[in-house]
Amino acid sequence: MRLTVDKIASVTRNLNLQRTLTLGEDILVEEGSAIAVRVHGEKRTYNQLEDTHGRWMTLHDGDLVVGALGRRNALHGYEGVMPKAVKVGDTLNMLNIGGVIGECVSYNPEVGKPFQLEVLGQVLIFPEFQSRQGIPAHIRHNALQGVPAAPRVPIIFILGTCMNSGKTLAGSAMVRALHQAGYKVGGAKLTGISLMRDTLHLYDHGADVIADFTDAGVVCSSPENAGETAHKVLSEIAAKGVDVIVAETGDGVMGEYGVQAILADEALRAQCACFVFCANDPVGVAGGVEYLRESFGIDVDVVAGPATDNAVGTRFVERLGIPARNARVDPKSLGELALDLVQKFKAR
Repeated sequence: MRLTVDKIASVTRNLNLQRTLTLGEDILVEEGSAIAVRVHGEKRTYNQLEDTHGRWMTLHDGDLVVGALGRRNALHGYEGVMPKAVKVGDTLNMLNIGGVIGECVSYNPEVGKPFQLEVLGQVLIFPEFQSRQGIPAHIRHNALQGVPAAPRVPIIFILGTCMNSGKTLAGSAMVRALHQAGYKVGGAKLTGISLMRDTLHLYDHGADVIADFTDAGVVCSSPENAGETAHKVLSEIAAKGVDVIVAETGDGVMGEYGVQAILADEALRAQCACFVFCANDPVGVAGGVEYLRESFGIDVDVVAGPATDNAVGTRFVERLGIPARNARVDPKSLGELALDLVQKFKAR
């Protein structure tokens, strides 16, 4: 069946799809499989979709959309699982703004119930020249494979207590300072659920090269894939000739998206010039710092995020013997600290 869709979600960007597509009736039930759906209903909250250029568009009743099957475990959003079977006519849910589609099993009241989606078919691609035999579209097509011989460059790892703890804001301040100091900067998102927004934010602040786990063919990171995917993403960025990489980990250090696998990777830790920890409150700072030290032997170099929004939180952090810098109040100071730590790393 041929179908012209209204919107193509960013999770499918590796496929370079056009709006007029060929659909099949047999659904490939795997994370990353691209399917077409029809939106049912209207929402006033959490009602947008990010397209393959990073533009956010409002979804409306009746929209024909292409997304990819996946799951999600978000504290401030939806919890969703991969369906065990999918056929044309089934009802699924939109799990995030990046276009990840699955079965919602719980949700945060702030985002409301998810969109209901009617499955229309499996998106087919035709990779062989002049072939009429389509294959199920999957986001691993054209995905980054990693560069084994890539140079080792310093990495700033940005960690946090959970989503919405100020990680991207802190990363952007550091990218800007490094860029203005003459460094060629790479920006990465290593864990989370597919969405271009954070890496585009790093690009807007001066990153020359950006990439994330979806570029490597992953819809939603996990303890099983996060370490390998991080190596692929970071090596691809390093191979572009960057001087330093600012790498954000989505979700929290105790979450379910595989951050722990990255922290336990000795090769990645050996490239670390700076560990930044973002938290929403002093208790999060204290618990996170202790967890990282006891579980991974990691000493945090600087604390950022809402916990440092004013002098009350800053005093608490500094009593722990850790510098506190705030990306909203004084991004320049945070950036200068990052620059200093990178320079010291390079001088070793």
